[in-house]
Amino acid sequence: MAEIKDPENTVIVELTGGNVVIELLADVAPKHAERMKELARAGEYDNVAFHRVIDGFMAQTGDVQHGDMEDGFNIRMAGTGGSSMPNLPAEFSKLPHDRGTLGAARSASPDSANSQFFINFKDNHFLNGQYTVYGRVIEGMEHVDAIVRGEPPATPDRMISVKVAADA
Repeated sequence: MAEIKDPENTVIVELTGGNVVIELLADVAPKHAERMKELARAGEYDNVAFHRVIDGFMAQTGDVQHGDMEDGFNIRMAGTGGSSMPNLPAEFSKLPHDRGTLGAARSASPDSANSQFFINFKDNHFLNGQYTVYGRVIEGMEHVDAIVRGEPPATPDRMISVKVAADA
């Protein structure tokens, strides 16, 4: 496993193929990093599907309201919900949306991010300054690359568990 420099600001996402280790950028986007840790510690991300996975672009997950449902209707609803917590204000920075970065998914309003996030499959610099970057994959990107594609995928991959490294 990669050396974890700050276990309090590192999350481990367990996927079927293996673990993805994400360094949260609490110094850049403190509210987004804190929200992810809070939802992870509450078990809200466990069993949540990757509901929007576009080849050559990104894999999106984190709809804790709809993303853990097994039936097709609710998976089709995934992407329309969030957590019970209030939306977060944008925390834009100069960090680019490079391969492996974590971005906050949102609606048309910049201040509408909540629980959903995406991991970039490649450099997506057209997103720079429009979506909050608040983490980066430091290990296990090959497991992200293997996530089943689709909007939604017929049989979506799921985050089996998400843990803060300090708690693991």
